[in-house]
Amino acid sequence: NNNEDPRHKMRVALNKQRTADFKAGSYAKAGGVVDPLLEDAPKFVKDYYAYYKTPRGYHKRSLNSKSGWNVTAATSLLNTRLFTYTNEIRNAVLVIHGDQAHSCYMSKDACTDMIKDSKYTDNKELLLIPGASHTDLYDQKNIIPFAKMGAFFDKYLK
Repeated sequence: NNNEDPRHKMRVALNKQRTADFKAGSYAKAGGVVDPLLEDAPKFVKDYYAYYKTPRGYHKRSLNSKSGWNVTAATSLLNTRLFTYTNEIRNAVLVIHGDQAHSCYMSKDACTDMIKDSKYTDNKELLLIPGASHTDLYDQKNIIPFAKMGAFFDKYLK
């Protein structure tokens, strides 16, 4: 939420949690990918489950497969404006995202911000993979654009 009051309430809650974590000597976890999976879960949750909770992507040390991130992990990000200076990036950038990923808007927004009011636009590219979800690009080798990535790296990594 891009509003000061909810951000302040979140900061207060996270700081209380940090104190509680210190006193407990351990970190409260936010929980990994839901398990069991609810039938009416959103598609992106089903995609995450199909990856992190099955042999396809499960790992005993994976935060998403197990207990999740620390509740306070994102505290420092509350004071960070991640896209503030992206239009100053001079090096080449290739952003690859599945067009069916719930988070696709993040890449679109990042690329828009990266080239807005920028002198450095000719080496920036957003590549959307049709029909791909977020987790499809982790391991579905038939849709990962290896040739495009290779050509991009060959062109710009000199």
